[in-house]
Amino acid sequence: MKPMGTPGEARERLDAIVSDFAAEVADLDSVLGPLSSGDFSLDTPARGWCISDQIVHLGLIDRRCLWSITDAERFLADRERLFSGVDVHVAERGRDHAELRAWWLRGASDLVAAAANIDPSAKCPWYGPSMSATSMITARLMETWAHGQDIVDALGVSRTPTRRLRHIAHIGVRARPFAYGANNMEMPPVEVRVDLAAPDGGVWTWGEEGGSERIAGDALGFCLAVTQRRHVDDCGLEITGAAAREWMSIAQAFAGPPGEGRARGQFTA
Repeated sequence: MKPMGTPGEARERLDAIVSDFAAEVADLDSVLGPLSSGDFSLDTPARGWCISDQIVHLGLIDRRCLWSITDAERFLADRERLFSGVDVHVAERGRDHAELRAWWLRGASDLVAAAANIDPSAKCPWYGPSMSATSMITARLMETWAHGQDIVDALGVSRTPTRRLRHIAHIGVRARPFAYGANNMEMPPVEVRVDLAAPDGGVWTWGEEGGSERIAGDALGFCLAVTQRRHVDDCGLEITGAAAREWMSIAQAFAGPPGEGRARGQFTA
């Protein structure tokens, strides 16, 4: 992805990401629509999380993203509650499946509407470093896709990859230093080239050509690896070089501590 450039280009880029986030929400809702109350209780591959828990999480974080970009004081006060150990999930877990689905959709819709009126470069508070509004909405798209993957895995269904995977792959590439920091490891001072086959037949690339460290393969496989929804060995990636292999063994596109990930052979990409 290119740098933001002029304010007009930055606005255009944010609007495009917001549109893609709304589309990702709609795709996940199309999966949820036919489900019964019993289906919402199905366990997902995330240990201890059923489908309802996945939707509760998405709805809560969407709302906190909304507060961050529209009411920083409210967000910061809520952050203090979370850091003090308050479990904010409790109230939402009592909703029935139809009410929970509608509640999640309202939060995502409110976030989409708010993002249409914010400065793309504005710094918004978060649980770590502050982020631009553009980065925040991109992260929400990634999380919606990743938690959606847990849900379709629980249901035993598949999704058609879309060009929206580019946002997730970009976060995964940019988060390489974070992955090392989260694992208390020092990142090697070498660049890793990434070449991914896009769903539309194109190729997405990051890094300079010609280096000895390279990751190549399907964009879906890379996104499943960096969101830790598949073990990297099950993602069909061609990984060349010690630094590339080390990175992919710890890669994570999401904030927070290293995840539990998935076992080798648990799924195929």
